[in-house]
Amino acid sequence: MNSMAAKVRPIAAEVTVRRAGMADLSAMTALFMGYLEFYGAPGEPAEATAFLAERIAREQSIVLLARAGTDDVGFTQIYPTFSSVRRAPVWVLNDLYVRPESRLLGVGRALIRAVVALAEEAGVVRVTLSTDESNRSAQALYEAEGFTTGHPVRYYTRRVSS
Repeated sequence: MNSMAAKVRPIAAEVTVRRAGMADLSAMTALFMGYLEFYGAPGEPAEATAFLAERIAREQSIVLLARAGTDDVGFTQIYPTFSSVRRAPVWVLNDLYVRPESRLLGVGRALIRAVVALAEEAGVVRVTLSTDESNRSAQALYEAEGFTTGHPVRYYTRRVSS
């Protein structure tokens, strides 16, 4: 058995996931700041709050919050887009973060499952995501939840500004 799979515990019964709104900006910002720190991209809370508020106000993203007990412990942010070939909506799961002290409790798994369930309800044909090559625990989670790599499509990236 894969050692990463052995570390994954079932979803804790007290983990709930819900769609976030403007009233949740404080909780979203706190989690987003942890996410930025994890990726070595520190920012200011006011800037993070403004970024999240604009995405939600313009309906450019969907944010889901995970709660364990009374604490907000994780979030995911999804960016809707489209597939011209399929003529249908596609979601990019761009951000997923769980507070370090809440990892291995099934929070990430609950968030992923909530994204997939919401995508199915919305008629989305594909959820895509990416993670750092070294983030083995995230890769194990995504693969355990049915995400695959190695498709006959090659993705390219080009940075256009700093």
